[in-house]
Amino acid sequence: MFIKSVVPSMIHNSRGEKSIQIKLKTYEGSFTASAPSGKSRGKNEVEPYNLQGIEKSYKLLRSLCEKFVGQNISIKKIEDLKQIVEVVKKFEGKHGHLGGNVIYALETAFLKAAASEKKQELFEFIFDEVGEGMRPKMPMPVGNCIGGGLHSEKVHGKRPDFQEFLLIPQEKTFARAVTVNIRAYDYARRLLRARGKNDEGAWRTDKTNEEVLDVLKQISERYGVRMGVDVASSTFYEKGYYNYKNKDLIRDKIDQADYMEKLIKKYGLFYVEDPMQEEDFGGFKEVLGFVKEYHSKAMVVGDDLTTTNLKQVRRAVAGGVINAMIVKPNQIGSILEVKQVVAFCKKHDIKIIFSHRSGETMDDALADYAVGFGADFLKTGISGPERLIKLKRVMDIERKVRG
Repeated sequence: MFIKSVVPSMIHNSRGEKSIQIKLKTYEGSFTASAPSGKSRGKNEVEPYNLQGIEKSYKLLRSLCEKFVGQNISIKKIEDLKQIVEVVKKFEGKHGHLGGNVIYALETAFLKAAASEKKQELFEFIFDEVGEGMRPKMPMPVGNCIGGGLHSEKVHGKRPDFQEFLLIPQEKTFARAVTVNIRAYDYARRLLRARGKNDEGAWRTDKTNEEVLDVLKQISERYGVRMGVDVASSTFYEKGYYNYKNKDLIRDKIDQADYMEKLIKKYGLFYVEDPMQEEDFGGFKEVLGFVKEYHSKAMVVGDDLTTTNLKQVRRAVAGGVINAMIVKPNQIGSILEVKQVVAFCKKHDIKIIFSHRSGETMDDALADYAVGFGADFLKTGISGPERLIKLKRVMDIERKVRG
């Protein structure tokens, strides 16, 4: 592809914060990509921007983009992104780091252009290389219904300590699953008498974890959806203890594992993300061991634990501490690394959940990545334009694939 121009710009994400967008022009057309931002971030995530901030990254990016103009770059497969990576690394060696968010947006723009050059859509370009079977499978949505933790403002001075309370349908089509989640989401509003949403579009409440799970149980029984939680336990872990604010109590490592096991059993939870703090591999193993002993189908999901980092994922799988994991491409800042992580997970029967971030943009590439890489699930909010555009994109892909 001949690069006519590469133009970066500043946009605002769903939280109103600055983010990076890149517009790449070739003879095939114009291709735009932007990066989301996470509020709850794992210790092993790459820095989203230069340590001096997004403004510094943007200034560096403008200089970097000039180096691509007028170049002929051949990208026929994902591995060809190494050409971009080499240019970036050489530039960073002289001028400073751009950050994972910037590199993610840059790689995505180039992949969109490469797909167009092959007369394909982004998901097809990826699936042709890494896909299994005759046609792509559709993931099931994991919908953020009720919120707490760092993503939610307090209601009457309180909020649930867990970050997300999730609905996971089990339908024959993605479109039907989205419809079920939207109806269940509206029912949750009525049960909670909720009046506001958090930064992921989930309902805000002052209820305790257990009270929210009681509400979720009613929704589950009415709509036939499975229940899940993103505990995000690292966000309320400090000096060896889990500090619960809503009920004002403290749990140690053993108590926390016991509590997670109790909730899995009592509510029949299907999905449990980051039940223990991000460095407690032993605690994760305890919870997964309970799931296996209890003959539960629950997924014990790593996010802060694994951070889409192959080294962390290998350690988690070797230790037998998870059976599912979150993939956030900007978390590692490299689609090349994402490809390796996905391949490793598939080889070891680890379920894959591609996930949005709390500060999202209107870019729908995440949907193409989820389908193209063969994810089992796609985790987003149920409400809000930045979430719905990704759900709509999967539905569009589903219609095309099914003919």
